[in-house]
Amino acid sequence: MWSGRSSFTSLVVGVFVVYVVHTCWVMYGIVYTRPCSGDANCIQPYLARRPKLQLSVYTTTRSHLGAENNIDLVLNVEDFDVESKFERTVNVSVPKKTRNNGTLYAYIFLHHAGVLPWHDGKQVHLVSPLTTYMVPKPEEINLLTGESDTQQIEAEKKPTSALDEPVSHWRPRLALNVMADNFVFDGSSLPADVHRYMKMIQLGKTVHYLPILFIDQLSNRVKDLMVINRSTTELPLTVSYDKVSLGRLRFWIHMQDAVYSLQQFGFSEKDADEVKGIFVDTNLYFLALTFFVAAFHLLFDFLAFKNDISFWKKKKSMIGMSTKAVLWRCFSTVVIFLFLLDEQTSLLVLVPAGVGAAIELWKVKKALKMTIFWRGLMPEFQFGTYSESERKTEEYDTQAMKYLSYLLYPLCVGGAVYSLLNIKYKSWYSWLINSFVNGVYAFGFLFMLPQLFVNYKLKSVAHLPWKAFTYKAFNTFIDDVFAFIITMPTSHRLACFRDDVVFLVYLYQRLYPVDKRRVNEFGESYEEKATRAPHTD
Repeated sequence: MWSGRSSFTSLVVGVFVVYVVHTCWVMYGIVYTRPCSGDANCIQPYLARRPKLQLSVYTTTRSHLGAENNIDLVLNVEDFDVESKFERTVNVSVPKKTRNNGTLYAYIFLHHAGVLPWHDGKQVHLVSPLTTYMVPKPEEINLLTGESDTQQIEAEKKPTSALDEPVSHWRPRLALNVMADNFVFDGSSLPADVHRYMKMIQLGKTVHYLPILFIDQLSNRVKDLMVINRSTTELPLTVSYDKVSLGRLRFWIHMQDAVYSLQQFGFSEKDADEVKGIFVDTNLYFLALTFFVAAFHLLFDFLAFKNDISFWKKKKSMIGMSTKAVLWRCFSTVVIFLFLLDEQTSLLVLVPAGVGAAIELWKVKKALKMTIFWRGLMPEFQFGTYSESERKTEEYDTQAMKYLSYLLYPLCVGGAVYSLLNIKYKSWYSWLINSFVNGVYAFGFLFMLPQLFVNYKLKSVAHLPWKAFTYKAFNTFIDDVFAFIITMPTSHRLACFRDDVVFLVYLYQRLYPVDKRRVNEFGESYEEKATRAPHTD
């Protein structure tokens, strides 16, 4: 049975390693492009001819530009230099159609200087929406006084039924890039990702590709969006430009396609924004670290869920384990999941929390069944027979809980009252779930400390296999790195570092002698396991 479980774990780890290696190979194929080696079938860069260029940005309410009518010029950069970066903020007039929950598009032209874009046969252009539709963030108020951070104009107030309807939001940033490498492509093996951004022309006997213009959509973050209302006549737009290398351009194209695929699969703008933040707010080296950390985090989560389920499936009684502890873990896990759901946390955090909550509910159901069965079969089970070591453990555990309760009960109640008086919430449910989760995090800390107190009093630790101990260490510190990378509530992030403090103290206590008679955190006593006689009929 053990070899079967070990084989399954080895298979999962093997598949994971193959996935990581395959991903690294794919990433190498993205950032490296083979140049053209001969003269035949080569596509030369038009920028190598040093043309005099101009950048023009127009706005219109139409997604397809048929003529030069009904468009507004918002930015004109004469003597555009591909090598020079810049950032300019302009005020954009908002048409009436856009103010009435409509859309607005930006047309970006890169063309020859002194020639209108639609009269230039060698111009390149892209279109980008300057608006997006999102459900407005619920207004937070003081639950006792009803005061809010923003006072709405009476005419702009909407009925409650309209608060869940998507409204037009303004994207205040437009990030532009031009591929500045004088790279010679091989016409027989053009990368598909770059090909769709390329426009080719024939100059004599040589094929040239015009400047590759790219719009960085990943820089548009949800936190920067502005609600467009009917009184808005002008809005600021920051247009930034920087050159980009071919490798980085291909990588960025793939990342934008990945985010677009997530939205096609039903991810909301908020969920996709969490993925954008991973790419935009970090450099490429930290991004690589993010990938490995996220992959290992998912692997450890999977192995933790698998081991937990395997352990409980074969457990036949609750001897050596506390039913109260199982109930507490279930309650705290469900509360944390509801809190993360209310805070609209990233799915990378929310999904594992939801799976963990479902497993804890299943464990409670199984624990209650086992407790009822054994108490009906053996009435003396409810009283229990304790050894001297078990009696001392129980005594020290109760003593530690009593001392910690004196400190944490007033802190939790005081924190809930303070937050009600001074912090604004979306609803009473939001305040309640926040108060509960603060208590859960505090008492989660409380439930970890008694084990350290018992170890200190007994001057020993329960036996824990090095495999389980190493896994526990890796999972603890992987959580720390993950907490910095993924957007999550501050209290949830602090809980990760709270575990570090306990783990470091526990690491120090590993210097104590190992008492194999003590039951460890998995409900196993290794001395009893070793001396258990085989059952005979």
